[in-house]
This record gives sequence, structure tokens and C-alpha cells, in this order.
Amino acid sequence: MDLDDVNRLVSADMQAVNRVIQEQLQSGVPTIPAMGAYLINAGGKRLRPILLLLASRMGGDRTARPIPLAAVIEFIHTATLLHDDVVDGSELRRSNATANQLWGNAAAILVGDFLYARSFEILVRDGDIRVLETLAEATSVIAQGEVAQLENADNADLGPEAYFSVIADKTAKLFEAAARIGAILNRMEMDREEALARYGCLLGIAFQLMDDALDYQAVAVKMGKNPGDDLADGKATLPFIYAMLKAEPDEREVLRQALGEESRRHLPRVLEIIARTGAIAYTVASAQERAEEARKCLSGFPESPEKTALEFLADFSVRRDH
Repeated sequence: MDLDDVNRLVSADMQAVNRVIQEQLQSGVPTIPAMGAYLINAGGKRLRPILLLLASRMGGDRTARPIPLAAVIEFIHTATLLHDDVVDGSELRRSNATANQLWGNAAAILVGDFLYARSFEILVRDGDIRVLETLAEATSVIAQGEVAQLENADNADLGPEAYFSVIADKTAKLFEAAARIGAILNRMEMDREEALARYGCLLGIAFQLMDDALDYQAVAVKMGKNPGDDLADGKATLPFIYAMLKAEPDEREVLRQALGEESRRHLPRVLEIIARTGAIAYTVASAQERAEEARKCLSGFPESPEKTALEFLADFSVRRDH
């Protein structure tokens, strides 16, 4: 199986999700549908809604109910990206100008708020209190992760424990929520619900670890952003943290000076230190460990195309180059 196979498996559902997204972006305020369409059409793997769809089909259910909930997952993810780009002052995402560059910071923040509000309108119509609770908690945790990351900006002494706490909240929580909602829709036993939720969390962590590793590699240009963006934004990700632990005193001073510096003049030296300390290999190994743990979470489920697709996504999370 490859990513095309996964996309074919959920193709009809994703077409329906896209129709819901287009419908729910309609507004009498022109900026909202314009920015919404720009963001939704900008690409991306749509992994979170795909995860919800796959999880919801694990028990054989083929109703239309997961469709609007998958759209909610994509709306919440898009809203977090809008707010992230404003906070980070980002100019590029997926090789395109960010919405805040085109429409301004204020409009980007407000459209992100609109997407959150529209999401909860859909959830209220769905009417399942457990689904609503799951996404209410997820949005709260994600926001706390964003604030924690902001508090940790330019902190060259950030430890691994604090870093993993942030990515579990900021990134993995929505993956976890998507998988859990799929289980809820299937009315799975709690042990299976927890296994799918755990799978989603580990998958999200593995994806973030690989993103952080790719940010320090030349192939990061495929990600649609500049290599070293995390460094310039003052984000001490795992490659930086590991390098700080393993570097010589003079090298640690270079890393300290480089963190949060927009000029990137230290980047070539930083990349040398990252390479010498084995920080990329360590980060990739950490991602592979989480991906393998994610696969194990699926061991108690019967064989199905959806299970195979979820197993593939765990492998894909650590094999990709963008």
C-alpha cells in the first residue's frame, strides 16, 4: 500500500468532506470564503480528516455521519495554522504565501476564529455529547500547547520533557481526537477506543518529530518552507535540544546565539553541529519508535483495508521527505 492507495480508499468520503467544507465556508463577508478557499486549496495531505474516516470505518460502518465531523477536524487544523502563522510571522507555507501575508494578521486571526465557531455549529448539529467533549478538550489542549511553545521561545536550555509535552498538546492532540471520534462513531468498546486514540497520539508525535528533523535538512525545501525556520522562530525542537546536550561548550554558544536570530548567519555552523552530534539520526529514531508503538496499538483489531491503511500511515510518517 502507498499514499495513493490510502487516498483511493477514502476518495468518495473525502469528496463529500470537501463539499461540506465549501458549503460551510460560505459567508456574506467576502474575505471569509476567499481566504478559506485559498487555504483549503493550498494542498496538504489532509491526514487528520483521513484518520477520522479510516477509524470510523474500522467497524464496517458506512453511514454519512463521519463526513461533517471530518470537515470539522480540517477546519480546526486550518484555524491553528492561521493563528500559528500570525504568531510566528510566517511568510511561506506549502510553498505559498501565508494568509496573513495576503490578507493581514487581523483578518487571519478572525477567519481562524470563524472556522472554530463554524466547527462547533456542526458539532452541535451532530448532537453527540462525547464527540463534542472530545473536540472541546482537544481545542483547549491545543491552545495551551501553543501558549507553552510561545513561553519556551528562544529558550536554548529547553529539555526533552518540556518539548515532548508541547508537541503532544500542540500537534498530536488533534490526531488523537480524530482517531477517538472514529471509535466513538463505531461505538467501540473503551479498550479499543483508547487503542485508537493512543495510535493517533503516537502518529501525531512521529509526524512532528519528522517535521523537526526535516527542518534541519536540505530536503526541507520540499516542505514549502525555508530550512532553519524553526531555529529562526526561536523554537528549540528535538534536533536542537539533543545537539545542545551533546555539543562542546563552544558549539553550545553558537547554538545559543543562533536560536531566534532572523539573519540565519549562524545556520551553516548550526547544521554542522547538528550533523556532528547525530541529532538528526536521534530524532528520526525517536520518530520511528513512536511509529512502531502506533502500529502495535492496532494489533487487536481485525484485518481490514482501513487497518492496513492506518498501519501504512504509521510507516509513512517516518519515511517521507516532506
